[in-house]
Amino acid sequence: STFDVAVVGAGIVGLASARELVRRHPALTFAVLEKETETAHHQSGHNSGVIHSGIYYTPGSLKAKLCVQGAALCYEYCDQKGIPYKQCGKLIVAVEQEEIPRLKALYERGLQNNVPRLRLIGAKEIQEKEPFCRGLMAIDSPYTGIVNYKQVAQSYAEDFQAAGGTILTDFEVTNMEMARESSSGSEDGKADFYPPFTTGEEIHCQHVVTCAGLYSDRLSEISGCSPEPRIVPFRGDYLVLKPEKCYMVKGNIYPVPNPRFPFLGFHFTPRMDGSIWLGPNAVLAFKREGYKLFDFSAGEFLDAITYSGLWKLVLPNLSYGLGEMYRACFLGAQVKQLQRFIPEVTVDDVLRGPSGVRAQALDRDGNLVDDFVFDGGSGDIGSRILHVRNAPSPAATSSLAIAKMIADEVKQRFKL
Repeated sequence: STFDVAVVGAGIVGLASARELVRRHPALTFAVLEKETETAHHQSGHNSGVIHSGIYYTPGSLKAKLCVQGAALCYEYCDQKGIPYKQCGKLIVAVEQEEIPRLKALYERGLQNNVPRLRLIGAKEIQEKEPFCRGLMAIDSPYTGIVNYKQVAQSYAEDFQAAGGTILTDFEVTNMEMARESSSGSEDGKADFYPPFTTGEEIHCQHVVTCAGLYSDRLSEISGCSPEPRIVPFRGDYLVLKPEKCYMVKGNIYPVPNPRFPFLGFHFTPRMDGSIWLGPNAVLAFKREGYKLFDFSAGEFLDAITYSGLWKLVLPNLSYGLGEMYRACFLGAQVKQLQRFIPEVTVDDVLRGPSGVRAQALDRDGNLVDDFVFDGGSGDIGSRILHVRNAPSPAATSSLAIAKMIADEVKQRFKL
């Protein structure tokens, strides 16, 4: 139970990072600690499965660089491992004249980010690619694909274990303290520190990297580091097309995004199993891991609504938020969003589908934290920890590129 480095969180980012670390430092011992009984149980197993190409993100930002690099690495990794994927492409479709300037600006942004093979196409080509889709102009991104990210994450776990790493499931980190004496008898006399778990067992380690997603802020507070930025959970509910109607969609169909919000709006997403997901919406979740409409945690709900940053976000956007809640409750309201692109879709063609919860980082001024945040602390404990505080979408696409950056940060901070 003694390791050089423990990675907390067996989602796709934690597993990719652990895999990269053990490959770079084969002489050290590594563990991945996961509170669930399986890997990739939360965000990594509840996403749309899109391999994003990097169109949306601010040129020069970490998100832009890591997405473009990560997509290339993801395709290469899947080829090496024999993991199935489909490069089915994506259309970002303007259905109103007022959206065209935003679409063209998005196209220019994609070019600046070096996204491969982007084109602007007109109404005729839109219908050639998607016969049931109606639009005035679209960005054609043939490099966009789909994959089962849970399968990818589990492959990372297998790589990590094959290289000598240890994965401990059903271990929840509830505290981090300095051990009273060195558990390893290290010659330098430094005390190891350990996070005790709800099972009562202890793991001793020299350093910790947290990749805890929906609970990243909680782990930071446990370790004595900053509580900011806070995580506010947003649930996204999907619809699915009935199997006999899946012929209406060939690839990904996305709207022109609203620049005021980080969510990309209702879209059509093919899945590796042949189904078509529609959505998602974006509503405040009443529980951080609440995937059902009525899942509720009083403590987590109070924690969210008593945070001043949430109210500073909500009040100026109250009508938008109420609209999202209305659409979450009424199927017809969601279908109206879809009919903007495929008029033939009706309420009778869809069923309620799965949901996911997004770990949205929010600062106290109500600003959505849109890029990666790394954090540590001072003192005996804080100096031994690297918190990955925010790994926003498209973290799954970017996971191998993010892992390289985290491994660089670990080496620099911990002098490995």
